[in-house]
Amino acid sequence: MVTPGKIICVGRNYAAHAKELGNAVPERPLLFLKPPSAVIRDGATIRLPAESMQVEHEGEIAVVIGRRVRDADEAAARAAIGGLTCGNDVTARDLQKSDGQWTRAKGFDTFCPLGPRVRPVDGTTFDFATLEVRCRVNGVERQHGRAADMAFNIPALVAYISGIMTLEPNDVILTGTPEGVGPLLDGDVVEVEVSGVGVLRNPVARKGAG
Repeated sequence: MVTPGKIICVGRNYAAHAKELGNAVPERPLLFLKPPSAVIRDGATIRLPAESMQVEHEGEIAVVIGRRVRDADEAAARAAIGGLTCGNDVTARDLQKSDGQWTRAKGFDTFCPLGPRVRPVDGTTFDFATLEVRCRVNGVERQHGRAADMAFNIPALVAYISGIMTLEPNDVILTGTPEGVGPLLDGDVVEVEVSGVGVLRNPVARKGAG
């Protein structure tokens, strides 16, 4: 699995998700970062911190950068995409609302499951619009989204981000979550599935338990 140097995330990239949280779709991609220390692998436990009473799942299509890219147009951005994986932008929703910025809510250890593998793609020819993402909790589907419904498509996101910061091999971009986000509770098992990648599965437990 990939070990990212940085994780760039895109907020409100599906209109229905923006609406369910009472937000408008932004005029340009809304970016934030998650720390690499938040990454866990398939099968590892998401730990619920004592500081939050409302931790939620956000199943996402994750893009893995394959080559160094800076100030790319869309064609160069496509060529820089090396693979795809499943991501879960775990979020302490109450802290996101109370803090006014998202670092703490998104940055706890274990809050960035990635896996179970990286699916290599040729970004120059791959049709990213065909991708779908699903999220299930205890076997019940809560989220289902299509990349075709993104406000900003995947190559456009890579190009935009590369104009702000240099993207390096193994950097990960979480491309946004569809509607249906919901709570994760002690004892749950959450799964994120991306077409052609597989299923990322993580148990959930209170921090300090087990």
